Amino acid sequence: MSQQSSTVAPELSPQFCFNERVLRDFLRLSRSAIDDSITQNLNALITPAQAGFDPSSTAVRLTDARVKKTIEPAACQSFKDNVLFPSWQTRSDVLNYCAGVATSPDPEDPDLILRETESAKDRERVVDERLDPYSARFFPREARTESLAYLIRNERSVEQIIRARTWSLVTERCGDRSGDWEEALNRWREKKGQRSL
Repeated sequence: MSQQSSTVAPELSPQFCFNERVLRDFLRLSRSAIDDSITQNLNALITPAQAGFDPSSTAVRLTDARVKKTIEPAACQSFKDNVLFPSWQTRSDVLNYCAGVATSPDPEDPDLILRETESAKDRERVVDERLDPYSARFFPREARTESLAYLIRNERSVEQIIRARTWSLVTERCGDRSGDWEEALNRWREKKGQRSL
């Protein structure tokens, strides 16, 4: 399956995390390759001529959504073990790493001196709200670690929603009732010796 490339982790560095566009692009591309196209990925697992070709099968067009073929359990397990879970783990690793960067001190913050200067000026400012009622408003610049932490929180929420949706389709098509996605992913991690989100 060509989706193997979506599980390749980017080179993790603080610069990668602070470049929010690159971080979002990685997550978007990984999700689109696996989760957004989960129906197509699962359909690709079905072997169409497994029982041989039946000429009468072309006489009637089946448009009923309930008529879905169950995928072979071995093909489903292989897809989950080799494509789905590695992709999820890669995204978890990136989000965990960037969450660590967001909670660490950032001595290379380019706006640090500017924020400290603005803060000092704000403390020295005398405000007469009778003359200018809006002068008391001060919007300090947000540190890039705070911005990154906010982004990571949002992306983790998105990840939870996407994984739940994907897992419901996987369990429906594979006939697998082995629990929710978190349990299945944790079992896979235990087999592989990975850590969780």
